[in-house]
Amino acid sequence: MDDPLEAWAEALGSLALPEEILRQAPASPWAFDPAVFLARVAEARERIGLARRWASEALPEGGRVLDVGCGAGAAGLALVSPAGLVHGVDQDPAMLAAFVEQATALGVAAESTQGDWPTVAPSVPAADVVVCHHVLYNVAALAPFVRALDDHARRLVVVVVSAEHPLAWMAPLWRRFWVLERPRGPRAEDLVAALGALGLPVEVGWDEEPVVPPSHDQAAEVCRRLCLPEDRRDEVAAALAEQPRPSTRRLCVLRWAPARAD
Repeated sequence: MDDPLEAWAEALGSLALPEEILRQAPASPWAFDPAVFLARVAEARERIGLARRWASEALPEGGRVLDVGCGAGAAGLALVSPAGLVHGVDQDPAMLAAFVEQATALGVAAESTQGDWPTVAPSVPAADVVVCHHVLYNVAALAPFVRALDDHARRLVVVVVSAEHPLAWMAPLWRRFWVLERPRGPRAEDLVAALGALGLPVEVGWDEEPVVPPSHDQAAEVCRRLCLPEDRRDEVAAALAEQPRPSTRRLCVLRWAPARAD
């Protein structure tokens, strides 16, 4: 496919699970564990990775950060200080409540907006630095999403994705339990090509971070991801013993100066 933006959307669409499997799922395979997001805040504030360095270098003392798809705030709150205010955007009210709680504990000013980006973008103020970590593998319509990031940044946009789709490691498990071959899905290189097609002056860097495990039984969590009932937990645990979840993941870190930058 010649158009990198269309190729990205098509690759994401190929990851949709078959309806016959989803109908058998006892719980949504797409739900998130809030405790994992809280643990990510602590880990992000302890680790000085490439994304944090790039964003901090662009921030003035007391500057404003916009964290899109913030979860509990790991990307934005890692920048306190020099950040003096962090604005979080997320569609999940529980995540936003956790973000505000974490910001309050750090003693930093926080604002929040609930809703889907870029739908809520017109109501969100601009910021010195815009960060968006581990979100874009959920975004098929890249152009409006990324352009809204660019429009809201005065100095820098920093985007982070894993080198490959974060659930790609589960392909052997889908094969084992459902005899289902999962597509490769898009990779970070595909995102870089799509952003290039938008004309953005993207600089690419690479990093690595630890994978924060579920706060409870990992086998039970993977059961849910695999659309399996809890009584298959022991089988999943045995499979995980043979093929453990990776403990680290490679990151693609992207930055660019926005069109509105002085």
